[in-house]
Amino acid sequence: MPRFPVSGADLYYEEHGSGEPLLTIHGTGSAGYAWSAAAERLARLGRVIVYDRRGFTRSAVSDLPDMTTVARHTEDALVLLRALDAVPAVVIGRSYGGSVALDLALRAPDAVRALVLLEAAPFGLSAAMDSWGADLTTTLEQAAAERGIDAVGEALLRDVLGEWENLPAGLRELFTGNGAAILAETRGGELTLTDGDLARITAPTLVVSAADSPDIFRDVAARLESGIPGARSAHVEGGHLVDPADPVVQEFVSGILAS
Repeated sequence: MPRFPVSGADLYYEEHGSGEPLLTIHGTGSAGYAWSAAAERLARLGRVIVYDRRGFTRSAVSDLPDMTTVARHTEDALVLLRALDAVPAVVIGRSYGGSVALDLALRAPDAVRALVLLEAAPFGLSAAMDSWGADLTTTLEQAAAERGIDAVGEALLRDVLGEWENLPAGLRELFTGNGAAILAETRGGELTLTDGDLARITAPTLVVSAADSPDIFRDVAARLESGIPGARSAHVEGGHLVDPADPVVQEFVSGILAS
């Protein structure tokens, strides 16, 4: 399978479909193959690029650091897009992946045709979210110290989704195997934005929030919608793991590609 070398890592990626490029960016603990079904549906619209962020699952690193930043992931995404001649792309990011997408739109606006933010939760926009994030970091550090690195993924999903045992076995295995990478980017911190940062985003943006997620995610979504010029919002059923190929996403992407 294709891999692309970036500083200190080999990024695993796949391409589905053809036409205008769409880049998908997964959240903390996940990997590109968790988006496989969504990628096949999105591939009806364009050329979908799915990849594992550095340190996660199939994207090996020569030496995983104790801390990985959003900026590092943003640079990886930009290098990959340019190497694949996929600029500008519609960028779809879920959770932490949405923060990477936002950072990409700010650092390299020429590379982003549009943004789809699936429960992105950058800091700086909600005191409640910032507090929750600090508590989550403590929870994950304690899990690693008391039960080992394989317990970090479980601790993350229990905190974000409120469950573990009832989740699909494949999802639990995925997050368990990515414990070290989860801890590294948690230590690296979330993207922190201001209202001024949001006002500088020029890409058409869809902000998606989920009915069953904690209220703090919807609070941040509301701030993103109001702060990003011309942003649209959508509310979907379910929890934090929003379907990247939800009909509202497909409708938005179709409109962008047709314009």
